[in-house]
Amino acid sequence: MLAASQNGYTARMAHAFVIEAPREEGVAAALAHIERAYGLAAHDPDVTVLRYGLLSVEDARDVANVAARAPLGARGTAIVLAADRAYHEAQNALLKLFEEPPPGAHLFLTLPSLGGLLPTLRSRVQVLSREDEVHSATHGQIAPGAEEFLQAKKEKRSALIKKLAIGKNDDERRAHRAEAIAIINGIEVIAYERFKKGENWATELLSDIATARGYLYDRSAPVRLILEHVSLAVDAACL
Repeated sequence: MLAASQNGYTARMAHAFVIEAPREEGVAAALAHIERAYGLAAHDPDVTVLRYGLLSVEDARDVANVAARAPLGARGTAIVLAADRAYHEAQNALLKLFEEPPPGAHLFLTLPSLGGLLPTLRSRVQVLSREDEVHSATHGQIAPGAEEFLQAKKEKRSALIKKLAIGKNDDERRAHRAEAIAIINGIEVIAYERFKKGENWATELLSDIATARGYLYDRSAPVRLILEHVSLAVDAACL
């Protein structure tokens, strides 16, 4: 369990969090915490990721509208708000939402630096460590196929993609989709660990995986499309 924040809440009790990290690293850490703490996977329809360059007041109001939506499942909703910068007016617009989120809603704000975070907003959030969250959620749980996918030659990856893109029935197709998602999540963890070791190729791969993750929110998106996107990103990384 994370240490208590200034207002005395622990991570398991709080509902609003902030992560200091570049945009996609912060998203990965938030999604890791959401899965570990609430059992909501990144592709769950009750998980929403919103990305902004410069967060405006209008954007903040849009976030509030998304947060007000009723959850589809019993585990509540999680909203990741990732921005490169946030106007002070936008932060003020988020104060009420972060102080009193709708029932069952969990809010995550990621910023490259917390230096510009208003004290009034900071007092309403629990600060999470991106390294601890990614490690806690994924240590020892990387899908066996993730490393294989990374190291495989293009032909072998194509064969795996073809296998996972089809299924004899709905159950098999769901199982293949779950395996594909596990592989993508595993590749993301591996890339993040190598990014921390200074391997520059991992930065672009993490960005491309974030794009692929966007497809996961659409259940109609074909597995082939998602995995082929990741495969091209792996090739571009020159592993």
